[in-house]
Amino acid sequence: MVFVKKSTGDSADTMIRKFSRKVMSEGIIQEMKKREFYLKPSLAKKYRKELNPKFAKINAPR
Repeated sequence: MVFVKKSTGDSADTMIRKFSRKVMSEGIIQEMKKREFYLKPSLAKKYRKELNPKFAKINAPR
């Protein structure tokens, strides 16, 4: 869970900006998008293989 402490002189806009930065740095938005729909394990494995350039290079046709 993300917490942002208010220091003296911080406005609401500053607090929102701090909160947004923390959320982005912890990867909460990406995690929400990833979990939006269920992805079967076999499809997840397939997508990981397609995105990994090292795997693609090893299994490339000769």
